[in-house]
Amino acid sequence: MKFYSNSLQSTTLNIGLIVTDFFQLTKFRLAISVVFSSLAGYLLAVDKIETNILLGLSFGGYAMVGASNAFNQLIEKNKDSLMLRTQNRPLPGGRMTNTVAITIAMFLAVIGVIILHYINYKTAIFGALSIFLYTCVYTPLKSKTSLAVFVGAFPGAIPFMLGWVAAKGSFGIEPGILFMIQFFWQFPHFWAIGWMVDEDYKKAGFKMLPTGSPDKTTAFLIVFYSFWTIVVSILPYTRYSGDLNLSIQATFALLTIGIYFLYFAFKLMQEKTKSAARKLMYASILYISFLQIIYVIDKWI
Repeated sequence: MKFYSNSLQSTTLNIGLIVTDFFQLTKFRLAISVVFSSLAGYLLAVDKIETNILLGLSFGGYAMVGASNAFNQLIEKNKDSLMLRTQNRPLPGGRMTNTVAITIAMFLAVIGVIILHYINYKTAIFGALSIFLYTCVYTPLKSKTSLAVFVGAFPGAIPFMLGWVAAKGSFGIEPGILFMIQFFWQFPHFWAIGWMVDEDYKKAGFKMLPTGSPDKTTAFLIVFYSFWTIVVSILPYTRYSGDLNLSIQATFALLTIGIYFLYFAFKLMQEKTKSAARKLMYASILYISFLQIIYVIDKWI
C-alpha cells in the first residue's frame, strides 16, 4: 500500500512538472494576455457575440502564441542557458528534449492556423504571419541589431486587431488603429524590460535597447513612444475612425491612465534606474489592460 501511494505521488508530480514545462515553453501568462487582446478586439467589432468565434480565438490564439514561443526557445536554447532569468526553462534546464519541443511547436502552429481558418481565412493569414515574423525574423535579429524590437512589434501588435478581423473578415481603419495602439505600446514596454535585464541580455549577445545601453537617449525614446501610444489610443474620439468610436467619458479615462503611464516613463528618464524601469514595465501592463477594458466597456455599456 505504501509502494502504491509513493508511486501515485510520483506520477502526480511528474504530470504536474510536464504541465508546468508546457506552460513555460508556451509562456502561459504572455499567451493569455494575447488571447485577452484578441477577445477585446472581437468584442469591439460585434453587436452580437458568437460563442464559437470566442472559443476559436481563445484556443487558436493560444496555439499561435504558444507555437511562436516554443520555436523561439528552441532557437535560443543555448543563449537561454547563459541568462539567469531563462536558464531554468525546460530546454536549457534539460527537462525537455528538442524533439519534444519541436513536436509541440509544430502541432500548435498547425492546429492554431486551422482553428483561425475556421473563423475566416484572413484571421488565419494574420495568425500564420505572426508566427513567421516572430520565429523567422524577430528571433534571429535579436542578436544582430536593436531593430529587432521594431520588427517584433509587428507580430506583437497583431492580436488586438485580430479579433476585429475575426469578427468582420476584413481589414480597415478600425483594426489598423487597434494595431497601431499595441504597436507603439510595445516600445516602452519592452525597452523597460530590456533596461531591467540589460546585463543578462548582454551575456547572451542580445541587442534589445535602441542605443545598446540604458542611457538618456533610450529613456527619451521610451517617453516619446509612450506619448504616441496615448495619442493613438484616443484617436477614435475624433470620429475619423470608422466604426471604432469613443465617448468623452472613455476618452477622459484613457487620458487619466495615459498620464499615469507617461509619469513612470518620465521617472525613468529622470532616475535611469532598474527600479524605475520595473515600475514603468508594470505601469505599461496596467495601461494596455485597462485601455482594452475601457474600450470594451465603452462599446457595450
